[in-house]
Amino acid sequence: MSARDITRRVFLVGSVAVAGGAAFGIHAALRPHDNPLVAGLGPDAAALTPYVKIDGSGVTLITPRADSGQGAYHVQAALIAEELDVDLADIAVDPGPPDAAYWNGALAAEAAEFVVPAAGMVRNATEATVATALKVMGLQITGGSTTVPDAFDKLRAAGASARETLKAAAAARLGVDTETLTTEAGHVIAPDGTRLAYTDLAADLADMPVVQNVPLRAPETWRYIGKDMQRLDIVAKSTGTQSYGIDAIMPGMVHATVLMNPAQGGALEAFDTAEAMKLRGVQIIVPITGGLGIVADNTWRAFRARDALVASWGAPDFPQDMADHWAALDAAFTEDAIDSRKRDDGDVEASLDAGAITAEYRAPYLAHAPLEPVNAIVRVDADAAEVWTGTQIPRFIQRNVARITGLSPDAVTVHVLAMGGSFGHRLEDEVVKQATEIAMQMRGTPVKLTYSREEDMIHDYPRQIAMARMRGSVGDGRVEALDLGIAMPSVMASQMARQNQPVPGPDSQIVAGAWEQPFAIPHQRVTGYRARPLAPISSWRSVGASSNGFFYNAALDELIHAAGADPLEERLRLVSDPLARAVLETVGDMAGWDGPNPAPGRGRGIALTRSFGVHCAEIVEVSGTEAGIRIDNVWVAAEVGRVVDPVNLENQVQGGVIWALGHAMNCEITYAGGIARPDNYYAHEGLRMRQAPKIAVRGLENGTRVTGIGEPPVPPAAPALAGAIFAATGTRLREMPFNKFVTFA
Repeated sequence: MSARDITRRVFLVGSVAVAGGAAFGIHAALRPHDNPLVAGLGPDAAALTPYVKIDGSGVTLITPRADSGQGAYHVQAALIAEELDVDLADIAVDPGPPDAAYWNGALAAEAAEFVVPAAGMVRNATEATVATALKVMGLQITGGSTTVPDAFDKLRAAGASARETLKAAAAARLGVDTETLTTEAGHVIAPDGTRLAYTDLAADLADMPVVQNVPLRAPETWRYIGKDMQRLDIVAKSTGTQSYGIDAIMPGMVHATVLMNPAQGGALEAFDTAEAMKLRGVQIIVPITGGLGIVADNTWRAFRARDALVASWGAPDFPQDMADHWAALDAAFTEDAIDSRKRDDGDVEASLDAGAITAEYRAPYLAHAPLEPVNAIVRVDADAAEVWTGTQIPRFIQRNVARITGLSPDAVTVHVLAMGGSFGHRLEDEVVKQATEIAMQMRGTPVKLTYSREEDMIHDYPRQIAMARMRGSVGDGRVEALDLGIAMPSVMASQMARQNQPVPGPDSQIVAGAWEQPFAIPHQRVTGYRARPLAPISSWRSVGASSNGFFYNAALDELIHAAGADPLEERLRLVSDPLARAVLETVGDMAGWDGPNPAPGRGRGIALTRSFGVHCAEIVEVSGTEAGIRIDNVWVAAEVGRVVDPVNLENQVQGGVIWALGHAMNCEITYAGGIARPDNYYAHEGLRMRQAPKIAVRGLENGTRVTGIGEPPVPPAAPALAGAIFAATGTRLREMPFNKFVTFA
């Protein structure tokens, strides 16, 4: 394997070239991680695996994948509870501490597929190698729609081991054989009907070895998996009682905010704090990396003081105006800038000799813009530090706080709090680094740092800007050739630079959602061109596929139209994967597809994107009204291998569709003078409730691999909408946001 084959996504999850037993040692690769729950246990408490803690007050299930509103805590708890035999209403959930024991092995699948595109033994071996690296490195991260695939077997096994250990403890107390005992609703039940609560057995477990390698239960016995459930947080979120990171309060804390260079990354050259320090409640104003930290006795007063500061700023190290950003992408379409070419079928050049259909597509920067602005509380003491924040990367935070303070990582405690949205925003930890710098000036005092909405928007790390160019040909009513080139800066290089991580090799996200599509076009090539670094960027819901799903499907739509073929029928003719075929057939049946024009003034578009291992197809139906385009219906089918909670799957898909449609219609981040705009929701408008269509969802379970669903509904939505608008109006949309070219009702 050459260095060029090691993708940036691979490096994020471990260097494949040195992973596995040869580099880490067989012992390190096979040895289980220590149980982080053992430390600090009371005398009548037990930690059965890193995921189950029991004491006299109850059963706590550890759910280490972060919850930003997607139901991650609930799904993880349900998987443990399925085997542990506890009622979800009777347990508590805790995200647990940052620890290598909570490594995310599911990140290996996407990395391995890009390195070894062909399925088979070599791909499987590569995936196993990357997974070994993840375990040894202890990479604890939430992202990539990996919560369910990582947890599905791992957490059920943890629940099963805990259950059998409890049975062993009960057998020892009762003097009976373990095989005679059963479990139900948090109790071990003896043949004579005696019921021992798990909580009553906690003290018996102190010296009890955890039973390992317990067979998992058959699907026909499942009580939770595949059944409609009420999410654990639904009552709190429905009644306004859910607490988020921004609600956290620590005794004696002070309140802080920041003033950063509005041109992100530019230097602070000079400042004057005189007027700000005169304001009521202001305590200190201190320089921090790239700006100033303002501390006051409440957040509002910190905000007022920030507005009273006078500062002069240096220029950023990226182009200051949008025209130059687009020019950089335009300039990237050269042989020297090729980052990857994982799809190169047939003879593309020969097939285009007689003339090609061409088009160019564009996708803008986009803000994450969750409802909850980023925030963190940090206290730095002489020999320890403590952090409270919502995050998807707790071990990175632990390491970064240790680096800033000079403490060891073991001396840094991170409490992961519930998040009011993320969409990838909480894969960054600048707010924690800044709060730590301020807290070092106020040792022993908890410092709560809160961004204003405007600061959060301007200093977001947005979705990558991207451009694609298509050449293609058709013949005899069929698509014959597709040559798709995609140019964008490297998401992984930008994101991981902020974690001081080198990122050699190609970035799979430049072509994700395009190169791996399941269509056997005879002559097909997908090339990724790495543009030079521009504005700092980060992972945004579905990352590269968020724009590439639009590029690929829009190009395919244009070729299908030129061939005079039906958008669904031609996709079915070209589809090469039986799972994808079933998804297309299902979504067509759901919509009653009879062509792109079901009635005068109405149009339908269809798109299928494979991303994060999921085939997801969507049909969007629109109608023309006097007020503009109205989206009436969306039908979605997705192959997920196993539906854990049908209600949550439906909610995730519907939310992904709403998210994607709103951004495709209305949203973009632009730069003027190096400053990101807009700085609030008023001009970064999502889909309004009055615009929301009916959305029908079906999850398919034909595949053998369990997958996630948080991100896959996003990529097909924009191209399906564009196709529907073309069918209804004849307007071909090649650039987002679409409201530049059409009006929406």
